[in-house]
Amino acid sequence: MNIKDIQNEIVDEFSMFDDWMQRYEYIIDLGKGLPLIDEQYKTEDNIIKGCQSKVWVHAEMIGDKIVFTADSDAILTKGIIAVLIRAFSNQKATDILNADTHFIDEIGLKEHLSPTRANGLVSMIKKIKMYALAFNAKN
Repeated sequence: MNIKDIQNEIVDEFSMFDDWMQRYEYIIDLGKGLPLIDEQYKTEDNIIKGCQSKVWVHAEMIGDKIVFTADSDAILTKGIIAVLIRAFSNQKATDILNADTHFIDEIGLKEHLSPTRANGLVSMIKKIKMYALAFNAKN
């Protein structure tokens, strides 16, 4: 499945909820299902700068696709990174670099986060794109 299809699927899922409390609960549930990052990758290099809580993101190239793993010490933030990993993991570096992040606005996520969490969200996206840029440069 390509990034756009996954993003559209996420938008459809979020549209099923009537209010933001239900959406927050769904984000938290997504975080609970996030495959955990290996403890060896919980390093300063993998931490997202600009987040209110600690978020680690690790990426590795498997074949021609980037696979992301992540974790956070905050339950909501863990759900947010789970949404991003779902959209961008197992994708080619060039596809990640060219991907639009419109789905974040479509589900209303940024506008319903505190300013520090919204900044963290932007930092998470930047980190994912930086990994893609680095892997793309190697190829």
